[in-house]
Amino acid sequence: MANRKLGRPSDQRIALLRNQVTSLIWYGKIETTLPRAKEVSSIAEHLITIAMRECDNTIATTKESKNDKLQIVTKDVVNDAPARLAARRQVMKFLYDIPVMQGKDEDKVDYLERKKNIKHQVVEKLFREIAPKYKKRAEEKGQGGGYTRIVKKGPRRGDAAEMAILELI
Repeated sequence: MANRKLGRPSDQRIALLRNQVTSLIWYGKIETTLPRAKEVSSIAEHLITIAMRECDNTIATTKESKNDKLQIVTKDVVNDAPARLAARRQVMKFLYDIPVMQGKDEDKVDYLERKKNIKHQVVEKLFREIAPKYKKRAEEKGQGGGYTRIVKKGPRRGDAAEMAILELI
């Protein structure tokens, strides 16, 4: 089946879908029109499936480096396996980055330190929180898919477009 046109040129349509899929993964719930919700649901389920396959695929290694006093220091580092890295890059190709926000009670030094360690926080959330949750559910129930739910809300005031709430289950 071909993708829905959604009444937009292809570049605008792709940007709209990327934005809505990113918002769905980040917030867990979005409100949009029914045709958009159906298209976003399809894309989000595909990305979650990619993340589920590779969420536990890591390699533990030790890394040696020199400190300020030129002493050799060893660290245990957990890196992505090549297949997981490829999956992360495939997901990063579609999702937008959300900038790291400073907390209300957080001072600038702590914020900059936290910001330095966080890259691609939407992808991190997908691989560290969402994918393991659905992987566990798939193992318990013995089924995959069905990660999103569309709830019809009724017509929108003004143009009577059918509205829906799309959420991660």
